[in-house]
Amino acid sequence: MKFDYEEFDLSAVRTYPLKSRPSKARAEDFAKPASGGSPGVAAFVDSLPDILAASDFKKIVRALDDARRADAGIVWGLGAHVIKTGLGPVLIDLMERGFVSAIATNGAAVIHDFEIALSGATSEDVDQSLGPGNFGMADETGRLLNGAINDGVADGLGVGQAVTRFLAAKQPQHARSSVLAAAARLEIPLTVHVAIGTDIIHMHPAASGAALGEGSLRDFRYFVTNVARLERGVYLNCGSAVVLPEVFLKAVALARNRGLALAGLTTVNLDFIRSYRPQTNVVSRPTAGTGHGYSLVGHHEIMIPLLAAALRG
Repeated sequence: MKFDYEEFDLSAVRTYPLKSRPSKARAEDFAKPASGGSPGVAAFVDSLPDILAASDFKKIVRALDDARRADAGIVWGLGAHVIKTGLGPVLIDLMERGFVSAIATNGAAVIHDFEIALSGATSEDVDQSLGPGNFGMADETGRLLNGAINDGVADGLGVGQAVTRFLAAKQPQHARSSVLAAAARLEIPLTVHVAIGTDIIHMHPAASGAALGEGSLRDFRYFVTNVARLERGVYLNCGSAVVLPEVFLKAVALARNRGLALAGLTTVNLDFIRSYRPQTNVVSRPTAGTGHGYSLVGHHEIMIPLLAAALRG
């Protein structure tokens, strides 16, 4: 059957009053211009609209404040980019203010923080060093960090405990800028979740697969204990696209296997892109039906200081 040119009849189209319609953007939720001068971060956050990411940001701030006041636990998962973009002092301030119950990192984050503690600098130019065969070959990084891990694991410690113990004993020149050194000083648990072959210290002759594997497995079990305590608490994944989201999901699975519901859990993924595993394994699955998950997209060097400044206490 062929159709012809016939205009659709609009005479019987039904309408309704505008005010009767549920709307997602409402005037009472709109942004308020911040006052002149320096209104402060809290006033700035209050001035943001209660819409989309701004509304999520406010809810995250409230969740962190509530968790701190209730002593419900706040665990931070930190990828290497967070450390090498200079956020150690901000994280240390959060640790000192009671907004950090435990920290989970990957191997690269430990390397960057360790180099900062020793020399006040990190993050080599891979493009320049790879061709001549110099990439990852700084002597102190490979020798001292592997030594700390090997000795600590032999003494029954996890990788995180081993490295923080080393820094606490050595007290390097730039320890005040080191998250690991602060964890030792403040007695905040720090776990390291290693993927063998991904980190520059694995290229050094002192690297021990037995120590790395045993120490990282111990840290996983410590981490599960920390996650299991997050009833009404908060977990933040900052800058890890694969390793920490996978580790976190398994920790949640084990906690629930033991009958711990983790009710009221708030999860946050904070990164400059939105990736599958953080969105699925941090934001969506662990909070389904029991809590709230949020995704903040933005550069760590802006978003984490902003979040820290918005927190009371």
